[in-house]
Amino acid sequence: MNSSEFRRRGREMVEYVADYLEDIEKRQVYPSVEPGYLRPLMPSCAPQEPDAYEDIMKDVEKIIMPGVTHWHSPNFFAYFPTASSYPAMLADMLCGAIGCIGFSWAASPACTELEMVMMDWLGKMLQLPEAFLMEKGGEGGGVIQGSASESTLIALLAARTKAVRRLQAASPEMTEAAIHDKLVAYCSDQAHSSVERASLVGGVRLKTIPSDDKFAMTASALQEALGKDKAAGLIPFFVSSTDVLPRCPWGHLSLARAWGRVRGPGHFPGCSVAVSLLLPDEGWRESLFIFPSAALISELSGEAKPAGFCSGNKEDLWLHIDAAYAGSAFICPEFRHLLNGVEFADSFNFNPHKWLLVNFDCSAMWVKSKTDLMGTFKLDPVYLKHSHQDSGLITDYRHWQLPLGRRFRSLKLWFVFRMYGVTGLQVHIRKHVGLARELESAVRRDPRFEICAEVVLGLVCFRLKGSNKLNEALLEKINTTKKIHLVPCHLRDQFVLRFAICSRMVESSHVHRAWEHIRGLATDLLRAEAEPKAAAAVCDEVISLTVCNLTFFALNVNCEHLKY
Repeated sequence: MNSSEFRRRGREMVEYVADYLEDIEKRQVYPSVEPGYLRPLMPSCAPQEPDAYEDIMKDVEKIIMPGVTHWHSPNFFAYFPTASSYPAMLADMLCGAIGCIGFSWAASPACTELEMVMMDWLGKMLQLPEAFLMEKGGEGGGVIQGSASESTLIALLAARTKAVRRLQAASPEMTEAAIHDKLVAYCSDQAHSSVERASLVGGVRLKTIPSDDKFAMTASALQEALGKDKAAGLIPFFVSSTDVLPRCPWGHLSLARAWGRVRGPGHFPGCSVAVSLLLPDEGWRESLFIFPSAALISELSGEAKPAGFCSGNKEDLWLHIDAAYAGSAFICPEFRHLLNGVEFADSFNFNPHKWLLVNFDCSAMWVKSKTDLMGTFKLDPVYLKHSHQDSGLITDYRHWQLPLGRRFRSLKLWFVFRMYGVTGLQVHIRKHVGLARELESAVRRDPRFEICAEVVLGLVCFRLKGSNKLNEALLEKINTTKKIHLVPCHLRDQFVLRFAICSRMVESSHVHRAWEHIRGLATDLLRAEAEPKAAAAVCDEVISLTVCNLTFFALNVNCEHLKY
């Protein structure tokens, strides 16, 4: 393909993409294919000679589209939003054309410097403290990771490295392997699966702490686990503290203010703490936006230290706040108070690729001290060095992440921020929140249903009043008809349906049609469930009448017999 054909095919692809998105509502939101559907439709080997572009595009419709789940359909209400916008698509196109691998400033100065500036822009939109920004040459800064799960892992590995170095400084005879063998991390039984995965990659133990009736991890339960593990010779080093929506709207991060009091004497040697404000995207303990437990932190604050805390230790704690989904909402003044206390965090993360109209992948992470990351991940072979790496004016992002290579992802932020403006992005967030409120009101008007968790942003958790089996059957009906797509979660022992406002193109009419569809399926389900019960009741009545008639007949026979 030469440049002339590329221009022609490029215009055709733009038309195809625009048509696809404009007409996406007409496509079945969830595919009807079975596992393994695609291989029989494909040749067993790559073509020896080139195929025609027209044939490839025909196969897109014939082979690919039948197996696509249409995440951007206004009938898609599953999982969580995945952001999409035309400016971001154009930026991704430019990114592919430039094709740089921006592992260092020297590898592509614009790739590095635009990311630095965009992370400052985004940090200011969130009103993050200056300690997290780069523009004044401070110790902190922002970086684009691939996902919130990566950020959790980065934080855990950095915390582990700091813990090991502290312990070795205090006890030089301890080997790194011996310390790793004793390290143990903790999280609530409501925590996101990414914490468990991070512990697996980090090679540390992870113990779950039972949550209370409000799905919060309590200090007493954590203290009990910590005490037992310390007595067994283990080294607590990392706690992922979460709380859930019904408790309080993300706790206003009052826990972080409490940690401000903790960050001094009164904690475990080498102990680090992570706090999550994320929408679980696996497992969905599942149902709710996860956020910090203010009660837990206040109990662990300087005003109420568990007895097992070591009063003489002066290492800082690492506080990591993960707002994977919710973070986008903090650009709206009415939601910004939910992030109060972030000034006490060491790192903060959220995903613009979930709700800020920036296509996947783009997960924003800030740290107060870049040396914490560089001290964990920095390797400097001679072929990657350059003359400006120690100037203090730039950073080499290869030291802030696990991979070496990285795409020019900041282009997407730049295009979206400039073409929407902060006001346009706020309008998008508020629209989704408003639609969730509309659905919540509709659910509450139907006495057959119940809301299972407070609706704060764009997620509504609800169920039919009744058994789990009944709600499982309802979800099966919903997803079998394939008019809309939902996924479930568990709240304790309750099976719950999740309705997430996802698509950029979703309108009030889509939400209300989806709800009427759900109500209609619920009516059919309840009627079908009631019919066998009614039939059984009729049978019981017939049997009862038959028994009575037979008894009466027997009594009459006996009476006639006595006459003789």
